[in-house]
Amino acid sequence: MQSASHPKSSSAHFLLAIAALAITANVGQLRAADAASQRKPVILDSDIGDDIDDTWALGLLLKSPELDLKLVVGDYGKSAYRAKIFAKFLQAAGRTDVGVGLGVRQNADAVGPQADWVKDYDLKSYPGKVHEDGVQALIDTILASPQRITLIAIGPLPNIAEALKREPRIAEKADFVGMHGSVRKGYDGSSTISPEWNVKADAKSCAAVFKAPWNMTITPLDTCGVIVLDGQRYATVRDSKDPIASAIIANYRIWSTDKDKKNDAAEHRSSVLFDTVAVYLAVSHDLCKMEKLGIRVTDDGFTRIDPAAKQIEVATEWKDLDAYRDLLVKRLTGAAN
Repeated sequence: MQSASHPKSSSAHFLLAIAALAITANVGQLRAADAASQRKPVILDSDIGDDIDDTWALGLLLKSPELDLKLVVGDYGKSAYRAKIFAKFLQAAGRTDVGVGLGVRQNADAVGPQADWVKDYDLKSYPGKVHEDGVQALIDTILASPQRITLIAIGPLPNIAEALKREPRIAEKADFVGMHGSVRKGYDGSSTISPEWNVKADAKSCAAVFKAPWNMTITPLDTCGVIVLDGQRYATVRDSKDPIASAIIANYRIWSTDKDKKNDAAEHRSSVLFDTVAVYLAVSHDLCKMEKLGIRVTDDGFTRIDPAAKQIEVATEWKDLDAYRDLLVKRLTGAAN
């Protein structure tokens, strides 16, 4: 015969259970807060809306739990067009906590090959903050951050040159990671180096940024110029129901059609995803061979090795290219972080 529980004993057990739940919840909150504090605060400066690889890079950034995106700024003109792409994409990703900045060289009416994706999008409808002066927002974000900011730049650099001109102290509080240059290989794996677009488009600004006293890491064409997804890897991204992967493919289909009315590449393979490698290097260098090289930017847009120039970290070769391709697919199609 079972004895009845004593009321005081039952009450005590109940209180102990509540206390245990509270402790567990507090531990979970502390772990979450600790994980958040270890994430790198990041600003993305990009000429999104020209080549489609910027859009893929934005998606990868949003799917990288190591990175905490604070601000995006459109660079190299077409400022309203670029801001609309950023804003609509961030809204689709559920990341309207991220500020959107308009860069220098406003060219408010200029558009590019992803224009159809944002033709009906009103920038004023973006729930987050829109900064008319994106350069100042970049400066303010860096100076106000209690942690070092990682500035990921994946386009020409007039914004960054202007920011350094206005406030040189940003180089003391930020690390620069960029998709720039051609060190030993050129486009399409050529053994002849090329004046890479992000450098050549505004070589003067690029030279100023490369001379600034911040820590610098770049992926030149040597490593970023070989990133293409095809076969099952591409099909996995194309067919994914993830909102970020879906937004990338929707943009890619529009971009691809704009480039060539008969082009169905968006159903079979990606274009070259140059800019995604800069996002990867903000997280890890494990899959690349890194070299410390003096890099000099010339007036005609070359990035030449020069021992007398500032030393920067350069991803010159892949240790495991297939592992990077697999990582890119896994992150873009996996659960949002």
